[in-house]
Amino acid sequence: MTVKVLIVDDSALMRKLFTQLFEKEGFVVQVARNGEEALTKAVEFEPDCITLDINMPVMDGMTCLAMLKKMHPCPIIMVSSLTQKGATITLEALALGASDFVLKTGGTVTRDISDLAVPLVNKINALAKTGKPQRPTIKAPPVVKQRVVRNTSSAAYEIVLVGVSTGGPKKLEHLVANLSPALPVPVVISQHMPASFTSALAKRLDGLSPLNVIEVNRKMPIQPGTVYLAKGDADLAFSKVGSEVSARPVPSSPSFLWHPSVDRMVDSALNCYKPLSMLCVQLTGMGCDGVAAMSKAFKEGATTIAESEATSVVFGMPKELIEAGCASFVLDSPKIASKLNALCR
Repeated sequence: MTVKVLIVDDSALMRKLFTQLFEKEGFVVQVARNGEEALTKAVEFEPDCITLDINMPVMDGMTCLAMLKKMHPCPIIMVSSLTQKGATITLEALALGASDFVLKTGGTVTRDISDLAVPLVNKINALAKTGKPQRPTIKAPPVVKQRVVRNTSSAAYEIVLVGVSTGGPKKLEHLVANLSPALPVPVVISQHMPASFTSALAKRLDGLSPLNVIEVNRKMPIQPGTVYLAKGDADLAFSKVGSEVSARPVPSSPSFLWHPSVDRMVDSALNCYKPLSMLCVQLTGMGCDGVAAMSKAFKEGATTIAESEATSVVFGMPKELIEAGCASFVLDSPKIASKLNALCR
């Protein structure tokens, strides 16, 4: 499959750099200088994926995004700046339907795109495969009736651990908004994202959820009925003194490919909680982060939930958990919050 990419950016330099990068990867490329031009090109070119700059004249990226979703629905990757304002606007774009984002680490216009080249190409390849309806590509999940009965009838859960990557912010918005205000356990989330973005995301989720949502930007005790979001550009680790469990950000480890690392979070939790008291949730995302640790927890008695292929933006992380035979439940994302409420009541 030849991937067609539309580059939308008012900077001639960025259009040139992106075109060179994408053509080197074998993509078919067209460019647009602003939002209005992008709408015309999208209808004519029918791209499999679009990269969309946020700050443009004539028609800004947010307005263009809303119209593109109606005129030519396909995966859209926002190109953002690494600033607090950029983070806020990008999260709004993700809520409007953008699939993912990349960062211009050098500012609005930069000659160096080496940092974002590999992740951007990987995201385009992954998202282009999901842009059109596809038949399921995996076998039905294995039957684990004995484990489900054991882990959902009388287990007293003490913690919910959520791993998510591409497409995560919008999934998390729905999840936290629909959690019970009387949820008796803490929820801890690792979303692959830089630090400036996790701070903005925590504030956004806090405004939507009946529970308090807090970014773990220092060591803090883990309390029932609170949602904790791992700080970006770091990993999250648990520690236990007596009966009190705390979480803190720790320097990201090169042993893990993605950060905040889901595998490291779950592995750390296994040192502080009994597996039978753990509920692990694997949501949409590229790659396999979280699969090793969640599979280990599952085999020791934890309950696991994997998002279905039908609702995943990228069916990578949950697919790996299902194919490992370590998913207690496979659910569409809109049903996950109600399942957590039912299991933890």
